Amino acid sequence: MIYTVTLNPAIDRLIQTSGLLMKKKTNRVKTVEYDLGGKGLHVSHVLSKFGIENIALGFIGSENQQQMEKILQAKQVTHQLIVEKNASTRECIVLIDEESQGSTMVTDSGFQISRANHKKLISQLQRLLRKEDMLVLAGSLPPNYSLERLKEIIDVGKMAGSFIACDLSGDALRLAVEMQVDFIKPNQFELEELLTPGIDSIKNRLLALNKSIPYVAASMGKEGSYIVHAGEVYRVVPPKVKEVNDTGAGDVFVGSFLAQLAQKANLETAIAYATVCSASKVTKRNCTDFDLNQAEQMLPMIEIKKMEVNPDAIS
Repeated sequence: MIYTVTLNPAIDRLIQTSGLLMKKKTNRVKTVEYDLGGKGLHVSHVLSKFGIENIALGFIGSENQQQMEKILQAKQVTHQLIVEKNASTRECIVLIDEESQGSTMVTDSGFQISRANHKKLISQLQRLLRKEDMLVLAGSLPPNYSLERLKEIIDVGKMAGSFIACDLSGDALRLAVEMQVDFIKPNQFELEELLTPGIDSIKNRLLALNKSIPYVAASMGKEGSYIVHAGEVYRVVPPKVKEVNDTGAGDVFVGSFLAQLAQKANLETAIAYATVCSASKVTKRNCTDFDLNQAEQMLPMIEIKKMEVNPDAIS
């Protein structure tokens, strides 16, 4: 079983404007849609589209619980989310212009998690997790949610012997690295911050991280990604597509990659599907959708290059 944990869920409000979105002018709304927000929940949606059994854990607010549960049902997300009373699940505004010039996101900070509900989550994980399971921690931390609480969650996964995947940022990502989880997905800037100066290339930074973390995927945005596993580094160039909304593309990458690992696919297959499904997502207007058929048609269009490795460069 795969369990995703979303500590700071969201409802994404997609606003498409008429014409090109511009400063110092009145931008008029053409359409408004509501979609699923929160990285872990996005990953659950992706896993479900691949037919991978999973359960979404974490928190939602009571004030707009009905709206959130309706979205979860529409996105086929099976969940056991804990309800925080007198709280509203945050709303993230995603602005998309009619000219398809990409998206702009404005996020709310979210609600605070009570000590009692944090303990409920820990108990839930202790009851559910087994060695053969996968635990996915993805997204931002709620306000005043300490790193110590996050450490407790990772500790439960470690005690169970589960595969732990983390798509986190900042101090939370650094904690995941310190605790030697099984998968991380830093971007280029986070990768530079994770290691001490002196390592002169992205490839060697990845190899240094791979000494303690089995899978490292470094996102380079439109330029593609680097993947390292078992001391081997792959440079991945994605297909060129017309960008409509890139929000959620990284989550589709993570979900698709983990779905392939769960299905015992080889590494290059996992990389390929993660890349093309993420590319498909970028062409869609909302924050979660991708087309698996469209993605598979793009498989011949990607480039996966195994890079030469010099072990002395990271010794």
